[in-house]
Amino acid sequence: MRPQDIISRKRDGSTLSDEEIKTFVRGVTDGSFADYQASALLMAIFLRGMDAREQYALTEAMLRSGSSLDFSEIEKPKADKHSTGGVGDKTSLLIAPLAAACGVCVPMISGRGLGHTGGTLDKLESIPGYRVRLSSDEARAILRRVGFVMMGQTAEIAPADRKLYALRDATATVEAIPLIVASIMSKKLAAGLGALALDVKTGTGAFMRDEERARELARALVATGNSFGVRTEALLTDMNQPLGRAVGHAEEVIECVEILRGEGDERARAVRELSVELAARMVALSRLESSVEAARARVLRALESGEALETFRRNVEAQGGDARACDEPRRVLQPSPPREVRVESARAGFVVRVDAAEIGLAVARIGGGRVRVEDEIDPSVGFLADVKLGEEVRKGQALGTLLCRDGARGEEAARRVRSAYTVEDDPPPAGSFKLIKEVIAG
Repeated sequence: MRPQDIISRKRDGSTLSDEEIKTFVRGVTDGSFADYQASALLMAIFLRGMDAREQYALTEAMLRSGSSLDFSEIEKPKADKHSTGGVGDKTSLLIAPLAAACGVCVPMISGRGLGHTGGTLDKLESIPGYRVRLSSDEARAILRRVGFVMMGQTAEIAPADRKLYALRDATATVEAIPLIVASIMSKKLAAGLGALALDVKTGTGAFMRDEERARELARALVATGNSFGVRTEALLTDMNQPLGRAVGHAEEVIECVEILRGEGDERARAVRELSVELAARMVALSRLESSVEAARARVLRALESGEALETFRRNVEAQGGDARACDEPRRVLQPSPPREVRVESARAGFVVRVDAAEIGLAVARIGGGRVRVEDEIDPSVGFLADVKLGEEVRKGQALGTLLCRDGARGEEAARRVRSAYTVEDDPPPAGSFKLIKEVIAG
């Protein structure tokens, strides 16, 4: 079966057979398809789309391109969570210990940040000594002992995805929903899950800014997960402003630890609310409770009793991190505090719009993220937001505080953050901001 035959069929709008899709994925994995041939087919898929059967076949072929993790000897139900990413999106650090404290086994395979979004692995590595590169045996031992593990994708898991992701990035086909679904689900299914909760974000700081496109992605992810026998639900959530107060790796970990300690302030309420809801979905989908309401109550008990904090502490210890971060997070995670730059409102009025992506990019520019994959990250830099959408501000009032090492870059980033806030005379319509927009179930 020649690559150009498969390319031309999809280019002309035909439905690809299972064997054609397997041939494509196999060719990408073993190198028998040239990059320009794989790129051509990616563009054809971007333009022509895929139906549900093709979507299933592509996900399965990418999953089978490597090996899966086997945690079957652990008797607890296995579940995970995935977010499409955003600015200040740190919920994995809370969801994993919350769900594990409720009896769920959570083998969480996470990624790194690129562009304006932060990566869970980068946040965790701001904890001194924390290791995310684990062998399968190490991951299995931590799961048995703690209940959750946080690790990166190994070379054996869905190798076709790594090659295709690089080509998608280079060919401007990243936004193709069938390719997004296959990329996400092939990695998640490799962990042997029984349940999966998804957080699909939409808004100025989201990968999918358009709400209807985000909803389409959520439905495709849920349908694909359920077609593989994994009980899957998605929350469509708002990313029109940073989630919580902290943007930046060390500060985001501090915010999460403070929530686990019962010390989070009002500005972190959205992080707590969304984390509890996603963890509750994982518990309910794992059938440890008969309803989401009962699961939510169970998760809140684990949070308020301190059990989730102790579960997080055991994980930090098991993965080589400094567990004192659970007791004195600011001293351990920010031992040498960076310079603070106050970001002030240029006028009085109401905050009616926040370009969250601009804030994320400003933090990345001062060392808090990656523009290129090879960029180094400074976990100490970031932004602490003081106002939210709809709030009234005075001229000269602090919108937030930028944390930076380089004064000139810090001032430049502060101007960029200031321009991300739109302040007008009239407040936005009541009810225009809703954290959880919709629940999409199988």
